[in-house]
Amino acid sequence: MAEVARVKPDDCLVEVGPGLGILTEELAHRLDPRTGRLVAIELDDSLLPSLQERFASQPHINFVHADVLDVSPGDFFGGQPYKLIANLPYYITSAILRHFLEADARPQSLTVMVQREVAERMTASPPDMGLLSVATQFYGKPKIVFRVPPGAFNPPPKVESAVVHIDVYSPDRRPVKPKSEQHFFKVVQAGFSQKRKQLTNTLASGLSLPKDSVIARLQQAAIEPTRRAETLSLAEWGQVASQLEL
Repeated sequence: MAEVARVKPDDCLVEVGPGLGILTEELAHRLDPRTGRLVAIELDDSLLPSLQERFASQPHINFVHADVLDVSPGDFFGGQPYKLIANLPYYITSAILRHFLEADARPQSLTVMVQREVAERMTASPPDMGLLSVATQFYGKPKIVFRVPPGAFNPPPKVESAVVHIDVYSPDRRPVKPKSEQHFFKVVQAGFSQKRKQLTNTLASGLSLPKDSVIARLQQAAIEPTRRAETLSLAEWGQVASQLEL
């Protein structure tokens, strides 16, 4: 994971859930103590004493006792670019991804281990798009780098894992540039609100619009009204959102 993240000696890094500190140690080893910094966020207070003792001689490693969703990514490095590297807790993977990708201070890149099915949803393309794939690909370019079998863990989980690397776009290089991110995601969420239903129905219901109006606007966006949300590309979602600006 450290290799995939292309960690450099003077990088600023954020790790979520260092646990026993195995990944932390590898990251610390790659940093120059004079110029690099690592902030590791750990919620389990029973793990903190051993982590702090283990890395006591490395002042460039800082541990924060907090729920990652309660901290602001912009508070760590005073506006300096940073990278996120983490073995994400599977039950809040999507929430953590959104927390960092939607923050004002977004990371340069994310290198995360997630459940394999989640990794496949993040990197999906039409006709298998979902809300997570649209949201992830709006902010960056995700790629599954390698899979991790259950036997790599102790105890082994019942699911396969995968490491995903996301290069985050600067705002001016995003493939879709809506006037309002909030409106764009409101439209996308409405589109995916009822699985396997036609766009006309999901958008009309989710946005409280007359069906005739939705059909007309979809046609103006060159989108067939009978299509389903999972078949639309990111660019097509941009066209739909533009036509549905209220």
